Amino acid sequence: MLPASLSSLHSTNVRTSPYLSPLSSSSSLPSPSPSLSLAPSFSHLHHRRLVSFNTVRGNNPLATKAERRGLSVTCASTCEPLKVMISGAPASGKGTQCELIVQKFGLVHISTGDLLRAEVSTGSEIGNKAKEFMNAGQLVPDEIVTAMVTARLSHEDAKTKGWLLDGYPRSFAQAQSLENLKIRPDVYVVLDVPDEILIDRCVGRRLDPETGKIYHLTNFPPETEEIKARLVPRPDDTEEKVKSRLEIYKQNAKAILSTYANITKKIDGNRPKEMVFADIESLLSQAKREKMKKTTAVKPVHEHKSQSNQASSSQDNWKGIPTRLNNIPHSREIRNYFYDDVLQATQRAVNDGRTRLKVEINIPELNPEMDVYRIGTLMELVRVIALSFADDGKRVKVCVQGSMGEGALAGMPLQLAGTRRILEFMDWGDYGAKGTFVEIGSIGANEVDEQDDMFILVAPQNAVGNCIIDDMKAMTDAAGTRPVILINPRLKDLPGSSGIMQTMGRDKRLEYAASFENCYFFRLLYYAGTQYPIMGALRMTYPYGYELYKRVDVPSGGEKYVILSTFTEKPSSDDINDAFLGKPRNREKKASGFWGFLSSVF
Repeated sequence: MLPASLSSLHSTNVRTSPYLSPLSSSSSLPSPSPSLSLAPSFSHLHHRRLVSFNTVRGNNPLATKAERRGLSVTCASTCEPLKVMISGAPASGKGTQCELIVQKFGLVHISTGDLLRAEVSTGSEIGNKAKEFMNAGQLVPDEIVTAMVTARLSHEDAKTKGWLLDGYPRSFAQAQSLENLKIRPDVYVVLDVPDEILIDRCVGRRLDPETGKIYHLTNFPPETEEIKARLVPRPDDTEEKVKSRLEIYKQNAKAILSTYANITKKIDGNRPKEMVFADIESLLSQAKREKMKKTTAVKPVHEHKSQSNQASSSQDNWKGIPTRLNNIPHSREIRNYFYDDVLQATQRAVNDGRTRLKVEINIPELNPEMDVYRIGTLMELVRVIALSFADDGKRVKVCVQGSMGEGALAGMPLQLAGTRRILEFMDWGDYGAKGTFVEIGSIGANEVDEQDDMFILVAPQNAVGNCIIDDMKAMTDAAGTRPVILINPRLKDLPGSSGIMQTMGRDKRLEYAASFENCYFFRLLYYAGTQYPIMGALRMTYPYGYELYKRVDVPSGGEKYVILSTFTEKPSSDDINDAFLGKPRNREKKASGFWGFLSSVF
């Protein structure tokens, strides 16, 4: 019989409760052999295809088999809206193309210039702050502009129709601010026009002071001599000023390009506007089709499903969670299952342009909350990931935390002692991957080389009196937009020996640690204070939601994992308790009785 409450285990953003506890392993650290062997390649599982199931009321004789079982299948009919950024030098034709894009795709056009003017005219708090700088002849600070842009992007029309961001970001800092907020376009369009053409377009422009219409003496002459007579040049359209603006644009564009390198599409803007738009239309239509494919193939389940009305959102031909996970050491089949599960999720995240990722895999052999790892299993996992990306031609640096502080091993977690040495001795295949596509290093900014494409950080952990987060931040700053993947990090702040070091800057360190997003998560669930029986598991693989499974004994004497519910975000302990007890979500929480008291304490 289930107790009144169940809980997920210790994890970020999950409140700990007394009813489920972390897994511990009595297995000791295996003695490393000079060469740990695992074939670099093995068969991959099929990618998951998710559908959404809803409970059907009534007993319709014409219903499908799924409906008669109490389920109906709902397939996505619309894709997630497009998100586009467009960049172009002055007179590149960006304004014209924005109008055409909005007409064709229905996106919400968001211009920072328009936003600033609107905020100032309405006298909003942000507008008043911006006005102070504008009146003083100063640039509006990034944080104010970013606040305006993010606020506008949060409006319902932008979220449902999609958006076209014009004139932002203008600097690397602004681009990184959006990245930190997980605001990223599907396509970054750059209009490419030679300097001499841009200068000619600007210098030849004329303004009609009566109508505000812009003409060009050669390319777009006025309709009548009367209009021509009253045209005036714009103050900023002198050759000297245009060249200065072009240099500023180039510097900013070059800085931003590193953030969006993998989604940047250059369009030749030195053609008639119809030809330019034809290329843009083709590009955005292709991006829309790709989003449609993802949406129709992947649709996480949001509704709570009782055990009698459950439906798996698992992969086609996915074998499900392995059984007998408390048997240690794990069989090679189980280890390969998790290696492949982690690898696929990581590859999908990197291919989608995610750059700050973490893997949290707490199977019995790899639970970082225990005193030791089975280091061989951890190293095999890292090797599978590194070699897979190396097979794709990427240069991967595998980084192990070194000693921190004074003296040999000072401040180094005992779990990781000797890890780098093991990596050096491992079998990296017969084709010389190690030393060419895979390098071994440590965590720190000085380890980031220009030729590195991505970084895998092996189980970074804070140690008492020493904090690895500062070294990690310096390293990721140096890495820029290159992917950094943390394997089983433990970055909770630990007290310093003097109680001083860990206090200063603590909030900033924890904020940075939380900026990494899960691309893979797996945790077994137990009753508190026990290691058996396993009650269930929580699993997440990018880009899908969190799946909550219940372990069920079968009559033959075996076991299986049955899905209870899915979540778009990491569920709280209350969410997990409710799913196990069959209670609806989002009800008002009322702790009562002895179990309720303990829940409030823990």
